[in-house]
Amino acid sequence: MAAQDADRTRRAGPGRTDVMDTQVIIVGAGPVGLLLTAELCLHGIQVAVVEQRHRPTKESRASTLHARTMEIFDSRGLLTDLGRAPTEPRGHFGGLPLDLTLPGAYPGQHKVPQTKTESILEEWALSLGADIRCGHRLQLLDLTQDGETVEAEAVGRDGNPVRLRGRYLVACDGQDSTVRRLTGADFPGRAAARELLRADVEGIDIPDRRFQRLPRGLAIAARRPDGVTRVMVHEFGAAARQRTRPPRFEEMAAAWQRVTGEDISTGTPLWVNHFDDANRQLAQYRHGRVLYAGDAAHRQMPIGGQALNLGLQDAFNLGWKLAAVLAGHAPKDLLDTYHQERHAVGSAVLANIRAQAMLLLGSGEVEPLRTMLAELLPHEQVRTRLAGMISGLDIRYAGCASGHRLAGLRLPHARLRVGSSTCTTLELLRSGRGLLLGLEGRVPAVGEGWADRIDLVAARPEPGGGPGELDQVSAVAVRPDGYVVWAQDTDAQPAGGEDLAAVLERWFGRPR
Repeated sequence: MAAQDADRTRRAGPGRTDVMDTQVIIVGAGPVGLLLTAELCLHGIQVAVVEQRHRPTKESRASTLHARTMEIFDSRGLLTDLGRAPTEPRGHFGGLPLDLTLPGAYPGQHKVPQTKTESILEEWALSLGADIRCGHRLQLLDLTQDGETVEAEAVGRDGNPVRLRGRYLVACDGQDSTVRRLTGADFPGRAAARELLRADVEGIDIPDRRFQRLPRGLAIAARRPDGVTRVMVHEFGAAARQRTRPPRFEEMAAAWQRVTGEDISTGTPLWVNHFDDANRQLAQYRHGRVLYAGDAAHRQMPIGGQALNLGLQDAFNLGWKLAAVLAGHAPKDLLDTYHQERHAVGSAVLANIRAQAMLLLGSGEVEPLRTMLAELLPHEQVRTRLAGMISGLDIRYAGCASGHRLAGLRLPHARLRVGSSTCTTLELLRSGRGLLLGLEGRVPAVGEGWADRIDLVAARPEPGGGPGELDQVSAVAVRPDGYVVWAQDTDAQPAGGEDLAAVLERWFGRPR
């Protein structure tokens, strides 16, 4: 993890506190904090990131990127660095096999170690001018805000205090968020009742298992190409422990032997941790000038990679909105839509994770339910409903409703001809700005009033591209995070501009 000293840090004399002024303070340099940092820097916002780790983690915990997250990375040009991620069309719902294939650019799920995801996002953020300070942790009981600024004190890597001052602070510091404790934010939900132990182990040779339910518990094992085996185990009926540190490998090996009868104690653990079925969500994602994203805003069992993807999509929703507020051209309530939109999405995801946790960790009493669900999953309507839920492709933001069938949904994937070149709809979002896309070779003229904030692109569908969701659509307006706020069909009366102007002002502020 890199660290940069910012010129905007004012060095104090001996025994005094250094003061660092910035626009946004981000606490936590995991994937969520790094994506948010890069999004803000893309819009020219000054960002300072504080991270208590001194070096990058080698624990690649979350390794699944779902279709919507892959679209997000493509819309910022990050997939080249990601490389050819292994793609698996089959996921699961509560351990029951589920085909995740849906229409879009990146169907299925994609396996990328979290360490690689973090590295790519960190390099991107640093290339855009981010100030990332590792080895810094927030002091307890020291976070204040007023009508204009928020301040926090951190302990630097040299042990000396650093006073951070910004317009906003965003907590991306995980499920045990220090910021959440400092603000006393209401975090209702369910405490942990059950847990899984998890480890990456070298030097063992055991069968691969995909959610194998045995008489005494659940066992999962997957051997990677490098010879390391990831193992996870839950003993039916075992309660979650109150832990202040990761479990010891001996505990993991003993539980594995009780459930499977196999001895893995001779292996070498690369890391060991646990996760439980606690299920909590902040009542509010915004507390004045303090906002929350990722596991700092919601705590859930990381089933099927949903926790990481949910957090990354929080960051992508928040970044452009916070940048617009700081740039001074956002509508007054734009930042409030972050809570409105992402709290609803988070609530739905936490509900499906609760259901999956019951199916995964329940013993014999859940077998009738598992049998019934296994009979329903082959039905296409059931499959697509659950696949859309897990992949994030079914998200529809109600506040974007403008009467069109596409409003509130992500911009559909399509290949377009722009001038003499061809590109995808995702590639049109690379600038991080809004988009007004004309699909009949011209753009509605009213969009010129927002040309300093949105890209005006005239295009036509690529010949031979086949039928798609943009067929019969003449123009579409899209937010920087890829969600449609207005569209018009080809058979509709030509827009006079009033309706489109109102929508653009709603999301991008008053015209220049």
